[in-house]
Amino acid sequence: MKSIKVIELFAGVGGFRLGLEQYNKDLFDFVFTNQWEPGKKIQHAFDCYVNNFGSENAYNEDISKVKYDIPEDCDLLVGGFPCQDYSVAATNAKGIEGKKGVLWWEISWILEHKKPKMVLLENVDRLLKSPSNQRGRDFAIMLMNMHNLGYDVEWQVINAADYGMPQRRKRVFIFAKLRELSINENIERKEISLDVINVNSIFERDFPVIEKNIKKPNLFLEFVDTFQNELHVTSNYNLGKFFTKGFLINGYLYQYEVEVNKNLISSYKVLNDILLNDADIDKKYVLNASQLKKMKELKGAKKKERIKPNGEHYIYSEGKMSLNDEIYNPGRTMLTSESSLNRSTHIIKFKEGNRNRYRFITPVEAERLNCFPDNWTSSIESEKMRYFCMGNALVVDIITKLANQIETRIELFGNNKSIKVTKKADFNNKKNY
Repeated sequence: MKSIKVIELFAGVGGFRLGLEQYNKDLFDFVFTNQWEPGKKIQHAFDCYVNNFGSENAYNEDISKVKYDIPEDCDLLVGGFPCQDYSVAATNAKGIEGKKGVLWWEISWILEHKKPKMVLLENVDRLLKSPSNQRGRDFAIMLMNMHNLGYDVEWQVINAADYGMPQRRKRVFIFAKLRELSINENIERKEISLDVINVNSIFERDFPVIEKNIKKPNLFLEFVDTFQNELHVTSNYNLGKFFTKGFLINGYLYQYEVEVNKNLISSYKVLNDILLNDADIDKKYVLNASQLKKMKELKGAKKKERIKPNGEHYIYSEGKMSLNDEIYNPGRTMLTSESSLNRSTHIIKFKEGNRNRYRFITPVEAERLNCFPDNWTSSIESEKMRYFCMGNALVVDIITKLANQIETRIELFGNNKSIKVTKKADFNNKKNY
């Protein structure tokens, strides 16, 4: 099989690329990579990326300026993009355009002009219900946009911990393919069961789900007959948030509220699996008396009076959190503020003689939470930025598992055959812990 040509956007420290190359380094050819942090003198993430992969075909510039350099005839576009305002407005030329600086519209331009065969994107699951004053509108605009550009789409919310990874990190993964390559031409245009439509899902083999037992029925909608274009969605969308799994096929929307099928998951990882030995922990990660006191305050229950922008007073309350994390559960979602003094920071309890001591997780442990190899970010001099980059990263092993299904589809698309996935990903964990 010839190599799969990949466009990598918003690359960060390279989670998508690492995930694909862990599956088969020779299979994926990264012909264009972009990572750029606007307004930053030091480009920590890009420098880390280059340290691990080299600088060939890697661009550290505004994507709006370098997108024209993307080669033609690419197979796959990947990227984790920020959750922004995707609304559109009418122009004087009677067209429509998105807001300046919103990166989705750079993706859209690439889909329109470069036409990659497949797309794999990652975002926070909040995307399915944003904005707060028009739930679901932003994702509906994206779906309409991809449909109009010739793509069928499916999505699924995946919590990494549900599928054997050491962090509870819930993200929505969006997979799209050119409609001319679709394998769903004969699907019924009515409400159908998940079992039927899910046969060809890219997520089904390695991220199995079952429907939740809820009163609300599966949602079927003639999407492109209900909404005319992205502008019409912006002004008129009122159907609420999207479900945790769904498909947009030939303009027809199928949605399902799902949960992990635990019967098909054989193993799990917990926080303890990725921790270094206590004897190997540098003392600088151990909380001193002042830090410990502050963390107890931050994680304690509290009620505070606050003032809204309109001057109205209200009571803000927070429940009590355990000071230290339960190490026999998967880790909590890691944020960019990891290791700073805040409620979200992981705290590990350990014994020093007969005393209980408390520490932050180390940068290596932060890497392990996202399934990166040890010291992946060690070229970044600032430890704060190492944590920051991991807080922005995805869980690499999700991409490694999906790589098998991407290969299968590229191969079968080339042969113009229908896909009924029966091959489980040949996934070997190559981590050094």
